[in-house]
Amino acid sequence: MRWKGREQSENVNDRRGMRRAPAAAAGGGGILVIVVMLAAMYFGFDQRQAAQIANQVQQLADPNDRQAVAPGAGINDEAKEFISVVLRDTEKVWQKLFREQVRGGEYEPPQLEIFSDSTESRCGMASAATGPFYCPTDRSIYIDPSFFEQLHRELGAPGDFAQAYVIAHEVAHHVQKILGIMEEVERARGTGEQNRASVRLELQADFLAGVWAHHAEKQFQILESGDVEEAIRAANSIGDDRLQKLAQGYTIPERYTHGTSAQRVKWFKAGLKSGNLSEARKLFELDYDQL
Repeated sequence: MRWKGREQSENVNDRRGMRRAPAAAAGGGGILVIVVMLAAMYFGFDQRQAAQIANQVQQLADPNDRQAVAPGAGINDEAKEFISVVLRDTEKVWQKLFREQVRGGEYEPPQLEIFSDSTESRCGMASAATGPFYCPTDRSIYIDPSFFEQLHRELGAPGDFAQAYVIAHEVAHHVQKILGIMEEVERARGTGEQNRASVRLELQADFLAGVWAHHAEKQFQILESGDVEEAIRAANSIGDDRLQKLAQGYTIPERYTHGTSAQRVKWFKAGLKSGNLSEARKLFELDYDQL
Protein backbone atom coordinates (compact mmCIF):
# COMPACT_ATOMS: atom_id res chain seq x y z
CA MET A 1 0.00 0.00 0.00
CA ARG A 2 1.33 3.46 -0.91
CA TRP A 3 0.99 5.51 2.25
CA LYS A 4 4.34 6.87 3.42
CA GLY A 5 4.75 10.63 3.33
CA ARG A 6 1.11 11.29 2.48
CA GLU A 7 -1.38 13.65 4.15
CA GLN A 8 -2.42 12.73 7.69
CA SER A 9 -5.70 13.24 9.53
CA GLU A 10 -5.91 15.86 12.26
CA ASN A 11 -8.52 13.74 14.09
CA VAL A 12 -6.05 11.30 15.64
CA ASN A 13 -5.30 11.51 19.36
CA ASP A 14 -2.37 9.52 20.72
CA ARG A 15 -2.91 8.47 24.33
CA ARG A 16 0.08 6.17 24.50
CA GLY A 17 2.41 6.81 27.39
CA MET A 18 -0.32 8.24 29.61
CA ARG A 19 -0.31 5.29 32.03
CA ARG A 20 1.60 2.15 32.97
CA ALA A 21 0.97 -0.67 30.54
CA PRO A 22 1.50 -4.42 30.82
CA ALA A 23 4.24 -5.96 28.77
CA ALA A 24 3.11 -8.09 25.86
CA ALA A 25 1.76 -11.43 27.02
CA ALA A 26 4.05 -14.31 26.23
CA GLY A 27 3.03 -17.26 24.12
CA GLY A 28 -0.70 -17.52 23.39
CA GLY A 29 -1.94 -14.56 25.40
CA GLY A 30 -3.83 -13.17 22.44
CA ILE A 31 -5.55 -16.50 21.87
CA LEU A 32 -6.57 -16.57 25.54
CA VAL A 33 -8.22 -13.19 25.06
CA ILE A 34 -10.10 -14.45 22.00
CA VAL A 35 -11.40 -17.34 24.09
CA VAL A 36 -12.59 -14.92 26.77
CA MET A 37 -14.28 -12.67 24.23
CA LEU A 38 -16.11 -15.60 22.65
CA ALA A 39 -17.17 -16.90 26.06
CA ALA A 40 -18.51 -13.46 26.95
CA MET A 41 -20.54 -13.34 23.73
CA TYR A 42 -21.77 -16.89 24.38
CA PHE A 43 -23.20 -15.87 27.75
CA GLY A 44 -24.85 -12.78 26.29
CA PHE A 45 -22.58 -9.99 27.55
CA ASP A 46 -22.42 -6.88 25.41
CA GLN A 47 -19.21 -5.54 23.90
CA ARG A 48 -18.43 -3.23 26.81
CA GLN A 49 -18.77 -6.05 29.37
CA ALA A 50 -16.67 -8.34 27.17
CA ALA A 51 -13.97 -5.69 26.86
CA GLN A 52 -13.75 -5.28 30.62
CA ILE A 53 -13.60 -9.04 31.22
CA ALA A 54 -10.93 -9.57 28.58
CA ASN A 55 -8.87 -6.70 29.93
CA GLN A 56 -9.00 -8.12 33.45
CA VAL A 57 -7.99 -11.59 32.25
CA GLN A 58 -5.10 -10.18 30.25
CA GLN A 59 -3.76 -8.42 33.35
CA LEU A 60 -4.33 -11.40 35.65
CA ALA A 61 -2.46 -13.71 33.28
CA ASP A 62 0.80 -12.28 34.66
CA PRO A 63 0.19 -9.40 37.08
CA ASN A 64 3.93 -8.89 37.70
CA ASP A 65 4.84 -8.62 34.04
CA ARG A 66 4.51 -4.86 33.74
CA GLN A 67 6.67 -2.14 32.25
CA ALA A 68 6.71 1.61 32.73
CA VAL A 69 5.83 3.80 29.75
CA ALA A 70 7.41 7.24 29.70
CA PRO A 71 5.16 10.22 28.94
CA GLY A 72 4.89 10.73 25.21
CA ALA A 73 6.29 7.30 24.31
CA GLY A 74 5.36 6.20 20.81
CA ILE A 75 4.32 9.65 19.62
CA ASN A 76 4.91 10.28 15.90
CA ASP A 77 6.09 6.75 15.21
CA GLU A 78 5.33 4.80 12.05
CA ALA A 79 2.18 3.26 13.51
CA LYS A 80 0.69 6.68 14.17
CA GLU A 81 1.68 7.94 10.72
CA PHE A 82 0.09 4.92 9.03
CA ILE A 83 -3.15 5.14 11.01
CA SER A 84 -3.35 8.89 10.40
CA VAL A 85 -2.83 8.51 6.65
CA VAL A 86 -5.48 5.81 6.34
CA LEU A 87 -7.95 7.81 8.42
CA ARG A 88 -7.34 10.86 6.21
CA ASP A 89 -8.05 8.75 3.12
CA THR A 90 -11.35 7.62 4.66
CA GLU A 91 -12.26 11.24 5.44
CA LYS A 92 -11.70 12.34 1.86
CA VAL A 93 -13.53 9.38 0.34
CA TRP A 94 -16.58 9.57 2.62
CA GLN A 95 -16.84 13.34 2.33
CA LYS A 96 -16.97 12.95 -1.44
CA LEU A 97 -19.43 10.03 -1.37
CA PHE A 98 -21.77 11.77 1.07
CA ARG A 99 -21.90 14.81 -1.20
CA GLU A 100 -22.58 12.63 -4.24
CA GLN A 101 -24.72 9.79 -2.89
CA VAL A 102 -26.43 10.95 0.32
CA ARG A 103 -29.22 13.47 -0.05
CA GLY A 104 -28.30 16.56 1.93
CA GLY A 105 -25.51 14.53 3.46
CA GLU A 106 -22.55 15.99 5.28
CA TYR A 107 -19.86 13.65 6.56
CA GLU A 108 -18.41 14.54 9.95
CA PRO A 109 -15.39 12.28 10.51
CA PRO A 110 -14.85 10.33 13.72
CA GLN A 111 -12.09 10.87 16.22
CA LEU A 112 -9.53 8.09 16.45
CA GLU A 113 -7.80 7.31 19.73
CA ILE A 114 -4.49 5.42 19.71
CA PHE A 115 -3.72 3.78 23.03
CA SER A 116 -1.61 1.12 24.69
CA ASP A 117 -3.10 -1.63 26.86
CA SER A 118 -6.33 0.08 27.87
CA THR A 119 -8.06 3.44 28.05
CA GLU A 120 -11.44 4.89 28.87
CA SER A 121 -14.19 5.41 26.33
CA ARG A 122 -17.80 6.47 26.77
CA CYS A 123 -18.72 2.88 25.90
CA GLY A 124 -16.64 1.65 28.83
CA MET A 125 -13.10 0.38 28.97
CA ALA A 126 -11.27 0.26 25.64
CA SER A 127 -8.81 -2.61 25.79
CA ALA A 128 -6.10 -3.99 23.56
CA ALA A 129 -7.72 -7.34 24.29
CA THR A 130 -10.83 -6.51 22.29
CA GLY A 131 -9.07 -5.25 19.18
CA PRO A 132 -10.04 -2.03 17.40
CA PHE A 133 -13.63 -0.93 17.94
CA TYR A 134 -15.99 1.97 17.34
CA CYS A 135 -17.89 3.61 20.20
CA PRO A 136 -21.09 5.19 18.85
CA THR A 137 -21.65 7.15 22.07
CA ASP A 138 -18.58 9.32 21.58
CA ARG A 139 -18.29 8.65 17.83
CA SER A 140 -14.68 7.57 18.25
CA ILE A 141 -12.54 4.67 17.07
CA TYR A 142 -10.13 3.05 19.53
CA ILE A 143 -7.01 1.24 18.34
CA ASP A 144 -4.04 -0.28 20.09
CA PRO A 145 -1.48 -0.77 17.28
CA SER A 146 -0.31 -4.01 18.89
CA PHE A 147 -3.48 -5.58 17.44
CA PHE A 148 -1.88 -5.43 14.00
CA GLU A 149 0.93 -7.67 15.19
CA GLN A 150 -1.66 -10.09 16.57
CA LEU A 151 -3.48 -9.96 13.23
CA HIS A 152 -0.23 -10.98 11.57
CA ARG A 153 1.23 -13.42 14.09
CA GLU A 154 -1.83 -15.20 15.50
CA LEU A 155 -4.48 -14.77 12.82
CA GLY A 156 -2.31 -15.12 9.72
CA ALA A 157 -3.19 -11.81 8.06
CA PRO A 158 -0.04 -9.70 7.57
CA GLY A 159 0.35 -6.59 5.46
CA ASP A 160 -0.38 -2.88 5.62
CA PHE A 161 -3.55 -3.10 3.53
CA ALA A 162 -4.89 -5.77 5.89
CA GLN A 163 -4.45 -3.16 8.63
CA ALA A 164 -6.09 -0.49 6.46
CA TYR A 165 -9.09 -2.79 5.98
CA VAL A 166 -9.47 -3.06 9.77
CA ILE A 167 -9.43 0.73 10.15
CA ALA A 168 -11.83 1.17 7.22
CA HIS A 169 -14.22 -1.36 8.80
CA GLU A 170 -14.36 0.67 12.03
CA VAL A 171 -14.84 3.90 10.09
CA ALA A 172 -17.71 2.13 8.29
CA HIS A 173 -19.45 1.75 11.66
CA HIS A 174 -19.24 5.52 11.98
CA VAL A 175 -20.85 5.85 8.55
CA GLN A 176 -23.63 3.54 9.75
CA LYS A 177 -24.07 5.71 12.84
CA ILE A 178 -24.45 8.88 10.75
CA LEU A 179 -26.93 7.19 8.41
CA GLY A 180 -29.06 5.89 11.31
CA ILE A 181 -28.43 2.23 10.48
CA MET A 182 -26.85 1.46 13.83
CA GLU A 183 -30.00 2.55 15.65
CA GLU A 184 -32.04 0.06 13.61
CA VAL A 185 -29.81 -2.72 14.91
CA GLU A 186 -29.98 -1.43 18.48
CA ARG A 187 -33.76 -1.80 18.36
CA ALA A 188 -33.28 -5.53 17.80
CA ARG A 189 -31.72 -5.99 21.23
CA GLY A 190 -33.72 -8.40 23.37
CA THR A 191 -35.94 -9.51 20.47
CA GLY A 192 -34.21 -12.79 19.65
CA GLU A 193 -32.94 -11.25 16.40
CA GLN A 194 -30.07 -9.38 18.02
CA ASN A 195 -27.30 -11.66 16.73
CA ARG A 196 -28.68 -11.73 13.20
CA ALA A 197 -29.02 -7.96 13.18
CA SER A 198 -25.44 -7.69 14.40
CA VAL A 199 -24.23 -9.97 11.58
CA ARG A 200 -25.98 -7.76 9.03
CA LEU A 201 -24.38 -4.67 10.57
CA GLU A 202 -20.89 -6.17 10.50
CA LEU A 203 -21.20 -7.51 6.96
CA GLN A 204 -22.45 -4.12 5.83
CA ALA A 205 -19.38 -2.56 7.44
CA ASP A 206 -17.24 -4.98 5.41
CA PHE A 207 -19.13 -3.92 2.28
CA LEU A 208 -18.54 -0.26 3.15
CA ALA A 209 -14.84 -0.95 3.75
CA GLY A 210 -14.78 -2.33 0.21
CA VAL A 211 -16.57 0.78 -1.08
CA TRP A 212 -13.88 2.89 0.59
CA ALA A 213 -11.09 0.82 -0.99
CA HIS A 214 -12.75 1.16 -4.43
CA HIS A 215 -12.76 4.95 -4.25
CA ALA A 216 -9.45 5.31 -2.41
CA GLU A 217 -7.76 3.52 -5.28
CA LYS A 218 -9.49 5.73 -7.85
CA GLN A 219 -8.63 8.93 -5.98
CA PHE A 220 -5.17 8.19 -4.60
CA GLN A 221 -3.84 5.08 -6.44
CA ILE A 222 -2.94 3.48 -3.11
CA LEU A 223 -2.93 -0.19 -4.12
CA GLU A 224 0.17 -2.24 -4.83
CA SER A 225 0.44 -5.84 -5.95
CA GLY A 226 -1.05 -8.21 -3.37
CA ASP A 227 -2.86 -5.52 -1.36
CA VAL A 228 -6.38 -6.75 -2.11
CA GLU A 229 -5.35 -10.27 -1.17
CA GLU A 230 -4.05 -8.93 2.17
CA ALA A 231 -7.44 -7.41 2.96
CA ILE A 232 -9.22 -10.61 1.93
CA ARG A 233 -6.97 -12.65 4.24
CA ALA A 234 -7.78 -10.27 7.08
CA ALA A 235 -11.54 -10.56 6.45
CA ASN A 236 -11.21 -14.33 6.25
CA SER A 237 -9.19 -14.55 9.45
CA ILE A 238 -11.78 -12.86 11.69
CA GLY A 239 -14.96 -14.67 10.69
CA ASP A 240 -17.05 -16.04 13.55
CA ASP A 241 -16.67 -19.61 12.36
CA ARG A 242 -12.88 -19.43 12.23
CA LEU A 243 -12.56 -17.72 15.61
CA GLN A 244 -14.98 -20.13 17.27
CA LYS A 245 -13.06 -23.12 15.90
CA LEU A 246 -9.81 -21.56 17.05
CA ALA A 247 -11.17 -20.97 20.55
CA GLN A 248 -13.31 -24.05 21.18
CA GLY A 249 -12.85 -26.47 18.29
CA TYR A 250 -16.40 -26.21 16.93
CA THR A 251 -18.89 -23.60 15.76
CA ILE A 252 -22.27 -22.41 17.06
CA PRO A 253 -23.92 -20.51 14.18
CA GLU A 254 -26.65 -19.17 16.46
CA ARG A 255 -23.93 -17.30 18.35
CA TYR A 256 -22.46 -15.58 15.28
CA THR A 257 -22.31 -11.80 15.61
CA HIS A 258 -19.98 -10.79 12.75
CA GLY A 259 -20.59 -13.36 10.01
CA THR A 260 -18.55 -16.25 8.71
CA SER A 261 -15.19 -15.86 7.02
CA ALA A 262 -16.78 -16.55 3.64
CA GLN A 263 -19.49 -13.94 4.24
CA ARG A 264 -17.01 -11.29 5.32
CA VAL A 265 -14.87 -11.88 2.26
CA LYS A 266 -17.93 -11.93 -0.01
CA TRP A 267 -19.27 -8.56 1.12
CA PHE A 268 -15.89 -6.82 1.22
CA LYS A 269 -15.30 -7.93 -2.36
CA ALA A 270 -18.81 -6.82 -3.34
CA GLY A 271 -18.17 -3.32 -2.00
CA LEU A 272 -14.76 -3.20 -3.63
CA LYS A 273 -16.27 -4.08 -7.01
CA SER A 274 -19.33 -1.82 -6.71
CA GLY A 275 -18.18 1.35 -5.01
CA ASN A 276 -21.86 2.24 -4.60
CA LEU A 277 -22.89 3.33 -1.11
CA SER A 278 -26.60 2.85 -1.78
CA GLU A 279 -26.12 -0.86 -2.44
CA ALA A 280 -25.16 -1.35 1.21
CA ARG A 281 -28.89 -1.48 2.04
CA LYS A 282 -29.12 -4.84 0.26
CA LEU A 283 -27.88 -6.59 3.38
CA PHE A 284 -31.00 -5.53 5.26
CA GLU A 285 -33.30 -6.56 2.43
CA LEU A 286 -32.00 -10.09 1.82
CA ASP A 287 -33.20 -13.14 3.69
CA TYR A 288 -30.67 -14.09 6.33
CA ASP A 289 -29.66 -17.31 4.56
CA GLN A 290 -28.82 -15.28 1.44
CA LEU A 291 -26.15 -13.19 3.12
